Amino acid sequence: MVTADESNVKSISDAVITDKIFIEFKGIPSNVGDNAAASKDRIVIGLFGQDAPQPVTILKQLVTKDGYKSKCKQLDTARLLQKEQLEANKVYNACLESENTVGVNYDYSSVWRVLRDERIDVGAVSGKFVARENPTFEVAKSNGLVHSTGVVSVRRGDDGGYGFTIFPGAKGSAAAALLDEDNIIVGRVIEGMDVVERLNNMPVVKSSSLNYMSLAGGPKGKNAPTRACRYGGPMYCNENKPLKKVLIESTGIL
Repeated sequence: MVTADESNVKSISDAVITDKIFIEFKGIPSNVGDNAAASKDRIVIGLFGQDAPQPVTILKQLVTKDGYKSKCKQLDTARLLQKEQLEANKVYNACLESENTVGVNYDYSSVWRVLRDERIDVGAVSGKFVARENPTFEVAKSNGLVHSTGVVSVRRGDDGGYGFTIFPGAKGSAAAALLDEDNIIVGRVIEGMDVVERLNNMPVVKSSSLNYMSLAGGPKGKNAPTRACRYGGPMYCNENKPLKKVLIESTGIL
């Protein structure tokens, strides 16, 4: 567990913005709760390259056409069914063909989870990119920054995949404290907080359940909050997933 030293805590407004990137979303209802057409919406994120140089470097690559060059995941040779093994071989070989030339980027990745006033998790990659190794986000020590409204952070280590989190809540809340422990602050939203607010208020799947019968004869459909639900496994858990798909349509460095 890593937390900011209280004697070293500094205001987000004091962090130096070294770079700016934009994220353009497609699919956010223009008026949550009615049938209004979805619009295209942009946010601009100011990145703190001095406070989190390694994560910021990775994020900047993820918003470019060339992307972040990540290695292919090791081939799983423990599959029992021949059909599954053949499919795994196909995916792995296809990945190797483009490993050194095609990087992972956020194009058509999704907003995969929204916990109102707690977190908005963005950047779940799909398709050919799921065969790539997750980046490992690192920071040498606490940079003294803590989560407040509009802060952008990434999950420490590689549990969070390629995604990042926008914090829509209040400084000092329980949700902010949890993110302070788990995440590395990399920037803040400097334009488009109205877009963040609409994301924050999107209707979501209320719970995820597994249909099983326990050995003791327990009921089916028991709630199953798992590590995948918490840290970034949308293919395994739909809990708090937006009811309407929201995609990242375009990104770039300003």
